[in-house]
Amino acid sequence: MKIEYNNLYSHFIFTTLHRLPLISEIHRERIEKYITGIVNNNDSQLYAIYANPEHVHFLISRSPQLSEETMASIVAVSSQKFINQNKLCCGQFAWQESASAFSVSKSDIDKVCKYILNQPEHHRKISFKEEYEEFIKFYQKTINPSEKKL
Repeated sequence: MKIEYNNLYSHFIFTTLHRLPLISEIHRERIEKYITGIVNNNDSQLYAIYANPEHVHFLISRSPQLSEETMASIVAVSSQKFINQNKLCCGQFAWQESASAFSVSKSDIDKVCKYILNQPEHHRKISFKEEYEEFIKFYQKTINPSEKKL
């Protein structure tokens, strides 16, 4: 069945191989623009992106024809190839074998965009490792059925 309307918002986090700081400030915007183009060329829309030295956050509204895993694979393979072909880092660039994708409600879009765009300030206060552990705790927590609010 064709999906005519959708609200499929996903916050992705990609990490460089071994969490090495491979993305330099000099090439950050070029990499962000390339990833934006990949998303747009796959019938999806990018709302916010920030490429830190060892990880990238981006928030998209994705096409219902693409799962998070498919979108992550498309972005990872294409951007890795782009970075290497254009020599945008010292040595060989690679992403980790896995990424993270978190669903975002429409009401949280502005909050998540601000969070992503505020990455430089955010990481002056908290390391990527600490940030990632907080994400996992927050998104993977289970809710006791008696605590659910209707």
